[in-house]
Amino acid sequence: MKLPAFAQKLLGRSGKVPVLRSFEGAGAGRRWSGFADMPSAIASMLASGGTLARRGRGLVANNGHAASGAEAWTSALVGTGLKVQARRPGVAQTFEGWTDEADADGLTDFYGLQATMARSMVVSGEAFALILPNGQIRQIDPEQVDRNLTQATAAGGRIVQGVEFDPAGRKIAFHIRRDQPGMPLAISYEIVRVPADRCIHMFRPIFPGQVRGLSWFAPVLLRMADFDRAIDAQLQRQLVASLLTGFVVAPNGDAGGFFGEQNGPVLQAGLEPGTMQVIPPGHDVRFSEAAPIGAEAIDFLKVTRDEVAAGLGVPSHVLSGDLSQANYSSLRAGLVEWRRRVEAIQHSVIVFQFCRPIWRNWLLQRALAGSPDMAGYFNNPADFEAAKWITPRFDWVDPLKDAEAEIAAIGAGLMSRRQAVAARGYDIEQLDAEIATDNARAQGLGLEFTTNRPRTIERESA
Repeated sequence: MKLPAFAQKLLGRSGKVPVLRSFEGAGAGRRWSGFADMPSAIASMLASGGTLARRGRGLVANNGHAASGAEAWTSALVGTGLKVQARRPGVAQTFEGWTDEADADGLTDFYGLQATMARSMVVSGEAFALILPNGQIRQIDPEQVDRNLTQATAAGGRIVQGVEFDPAGRKIAFHIRRDQPGMPLAISYEIVRVPADRCIHMFRPIFPGQVRGLSWFAPVLLRMADFDRAIDAQLQRQLVASLLTGFVVAPNGDAGGFFGEQNGPVLQAGLEPGTMQVIPPGHDVRFSEAAPIGAEAIDFLKVTRDEVAAGLGVPSHVLSGDLSQANYSSLRAGLVEWRRRVEAIQHSVIVFQFCRPIWRNWLLQRALAGSPDMAGYFNNPADFEAAKWITPRFDWVDPLKDAEAEIAAIGAGLMSRRQAVAARGYDIEQLDAEIATDNARAQGLGLEFTTNRPRTIERESA
């Protein structure tokens, strides 16, 4: 049976019906050749997590934009620190006094640990810390949790890259090397099994069943490496262009009045600023032409930098520090979306995985020690553990408008003074005591300031 002409034209020379898909992204062909897909996210994570972490650390250590991105995320996520606001009066003040002793290594305080843990999470994809028997915290290198240890357990569970799960899939322990890899002198390669409730594992979960964290630089590692090489190439191009060279064309092959070092038939000579040189008639002087950087190269590098910033999840001006094209509206619009991401990670990752376990352990330690303010803890632990973690307040582009909006929110009952004060990194009881002391001192000295001081409202007796 002979097909109609339009059918023959549709089939083409091959005579086969072309295979088409409704979704172009699921199609096959020349444009998809060489493109790697991801059949299993867990398998890809297990295979690539260590490599991504190593390359992320190397890039941050050697690339200015990568270092800026890591510091930008750390500063935004932690700032001056996430502070607890406990339901039980006085407990938060006692915890604040303990924060200076939180670090077992004595390098920083509890809020500094938040920052170093957040930075490790951004660069390496995850952060680990041990809760010691005395309640102090010791941060450890993610590589101490053995990535090579993957096996079944005798109890019917499994160990996946150093993380142990029971048969129900609950995380129950971590297998940690006693000494940090890379330490000098003799080190122990012994692996210690640490119960999960004594270990903090902080990472951003991005797919179900995730065991270890992935570096936040994973989407842009290759692009940043190429960008770094492109910048180096342009710098070398400028260095070469700065090597201005002159050539004396001598018809008779003489030196033309120049003196220098003879290298075969070529005389290598130089001139210093202010030199006047007279050459014989018939000689010609020519100079090399420096190759300038084209505007298209500069524009392309800016586009690449913006792509890197988008992949890392930070505004472009935060990554580069370039505010030449920014204005109030563009800055505010860019910061609003970024700060939504920051707040989501603060509460769902840092508070949930780091702050709350340490808070609960601190309360338990005080209760076991018999502290008077912890009486009744074992009867109702949830009442003592109930707390809200206040994240650092973000400064907007216009601080005056931000302050006015905050005052209006307090006046309208949309937020409390305690929330506003805690967001600024202060304790409201201490702040109010300082204000009262300052006012009493100013009044005793007969000082009057132009700013309005809070008035003390005296209640009328019934």
